[in-house]
Amino acid sequence: MLKTRLGLLFLVLFTGGISAKAQQTDTLKTDSVKIDTAQINKYRIDSRRNAIPTRVRPIQIQREQIPFTMLDYKINYWKKSITFGLNFSQSAFSNNYAAGGVNAVALGTNFIYHTEYNKAPFSYVSELNLQYGVSKNKDQGKRKTNDRIFFDNKLASQLSKKWYFFGSLTFESQFDKGFNYIDNGNGTTMAQNISNFMSPGYLTETLGFEYKPTGYFDLRLGTGTARQTFVLDTSIYHNQPDNYGVKPRSTVRNDLAFSVVALFDKDIMKNIHLNTRYALFIPYGQSAEFITHRVDMVLSARVNRLINVTINGTVLYDRHTARDAQATEGMALGMLYKFP
Repeated sequence: MLKTRLGLLFLVLFTGGISAKAQQTDTLKTDSVKIDTAQINKYRIDSRRNAIPTRVRPIQIQREQIPFTMLDYKINYWKKSITFGLNFSQSAFSNNYAAGGVNAVALGTNFIYHTEYNKAPFSYVSELNLQYGVSKNKDQGKRKTNDRIFFDNKLASQLSKKWYFFGSLTFESQFDKGFNYIDNGNGTTMAQNISNFMSPGYLTETLGFEYKPTGYFDLRLGTGTARQTFVLDTSIYHNQPDNYGVKPRSTVRNDLAFSVVALFDKDIMKNIHLNTRYALFIPYGQSAEFITHRVDMVLSARVNRLINVTINGTVLYDRHTARDAQATEGMALGMLYKFP
């Protein structure tokens, strides 16, 4: 009996040991922090809500008009400038000055009014150029050194980026009488009147196309150009045989032509400015010798705000005025002021 009980006990212990050995060990580690946090949250007591009722008022938004002042800015499409120049020179010699010389005084003035209007596609340019100069030598009367009236107006409409269709009106004449001085052979000179105000005078109307690639250069091609030449002083033809192309005792001559005008106006160096105008006039129905060329050039060097040195020159070929090319040149030191 005792043996039977011991056998059963041994069998039970052996069977339990085999079952325990067959199980595998769990390799996952338990997160004790997470467990503790969960346990703490389980026993957390939330704060007691306010038992006093509150009333939330709705927010009312109203539109308000804030007054403000409009700035009174206006676009000005006009650009204007005025240039005034004054040149003066003087020389004096004593009676016993060995090298010799003649006392002389010279005065020259220059006035330029330039205005532009630009509002696409239209543009308008107007320029008035007035020049006059005289000199006085001892024992001689005054003589002109410069005399010109030039008034140019151009209205253009833009066709493309660099091309315009334009119409222009140009007037040109002089202020005072002009003389040709002839030596009589006895130490005296005789003055012959060869020009005067509106003798000659030129009025030119042009329609054509303008090429303007930059702000300082433009080229006008006048496919339809009409020019009237006026000689109101009918006595000039006695001393001027060609009478500027106008028949003697007549006062006007009409021409139709093709014209070219090239303008260059730029600061070529610091304080050095160059203004050049070339005009070509080809009359219809006339030979090539009656083609007119004119070049006007002004080179100015600024010394300071007021003082400048100016060199101006003109080359002209006009068969109705003279058979050969004409030229004039002058250099002056004086004051030049431009405003604004």
